[in-house]
Amino acid sequence: MEHQITSEDQLRALMGEPIHPLVVAKSTPVLTPAITRYIELSPFAALATHAPDGSSDISPRGDPPGWVHIKDDKTLILPERPGNKRLDSVINIINQPKMSLLFMIPDVLETVRINGSAIISTDPELLNLFPINGKLPELCIVVTIEEALGHCSKAYRRSKLWEEDYKSKNEAPTLAQLMSDHLDLDKGLSKELDEGIENDTKERMY
Repeated sequence: MEHQITSEDQLRALMGEPIHPLVVAKSTPVLTPAITRYIELSPFAALATHAPDGSSDISPRGDPPGWVHIKDDKTLILPERPGNKRLDSVINIINQPKMSLLFMIPDVLETVRINGSAIISTDPELLNLFPINGKLPELCIVVTIEEALGHCSKAYRRSKLWEEDYKSKNEAPTLAQLMSDHLDLDKGLSKELDEGIENDTKERMY
């Protein structure tokens, strides 16, 4: 490809060096008080993992604020709540433990990034950290932090994520449509899939 960037030297010649030494120095190998407080207030994170063959996955995670157990300044523990049982993130972590988290708080323009490695655990003592409505997760994700940092607000300002400007004026595709458009299902099967997704949410969500 004629215009492909293929080296860091090419990239730096075009884009330049970091705008300030603090941009590089802002990452820390442990949780600071401010990063800890941010995670305590966050109800949502995106979990990025990848498989040994290099294929990648990103998956939403969330519960009420406080859903992440902060064991110490190097360790986070996340519950694995019921989902569709594809378990892509869990399988990736078992086979290749490197992972990342992006924490978000509604109406806050800054985010927190965590890079590290993880294991999957069924330790009852850890699972008992996460009761909601009398239900416990069957698995949890134990994260060892290698890098933690705050991320700037530019993408959130450009996208106006927490503002009204770009909220969809039209109905977004349903999950069934997102899952099955490529399968060309007839109306009967599409309705059955919609109902199955709705029932799963009612029956399996805490």
